[in-house]
Parts: sequence; structure tokens; C-alpha cells
Amino acid sequence: MKTIPEPGAVSTLPPGPRPRKNSLSPKKLLLTKWTAVKPLNREKHFVVTRVIEPEPPSIRVEQIELEAVHSKQVYPLHWRELTDASLWRQGWV
Repeated sequence: MKTIPEPGAVSTLPPGPRPRKNSLSPKKLLLTKWTAVKPLNREKHFVVTRVIEPEPPSIRVEQIELEAVHSKQVYPLHWRELTDASLWRQGWV
């Protein structure tokens, strides 16, 4: 059962918009499409072409390679940067 806050009650949420995050798993990133919020070198649409596996398999995946759709230029990137919705949007927007 939901409780309705009384009028004049103080909210426990911080003021302003909440920061959004893209939920991701590094194992499912291969061939996913991304749009840069701020274009890099006039390139905006990218595809994850490689998930770089660490040497000892027990270490977590940290790096990926993004390929620009138009120029085919490849950029290494820490995969967690894709979770920042102020920098990246999932899909081609």
C-alpha cells in the first residue's frame, strides 16, 4: 500500500533533475550503436566494434573500441564512459 505524503511535507530527494545513467554490461556491448551528445571530430554515430579482454581473464573488462560510422576511425574508450547520459545516447539518435 502506497502512502501519500501530507501537504507541506519535505521531500527527501535532492532538488533539480536527477542525473541519468545508461545501464550497461560490458559483455553485451559488442556491436551496439551509440550517439555522441557532443560530436567528436565532427563524428556523431559510433558502433562498438571490439571489447578488449584483459590478459588475465579474472580481471574485469575495462576498454572497448568505438568505430565512427562515417569515417571508420577507431577510438579506444573506457566502457563505463558510455553510462554517462550527458556524453552518450544509446542507439543512433
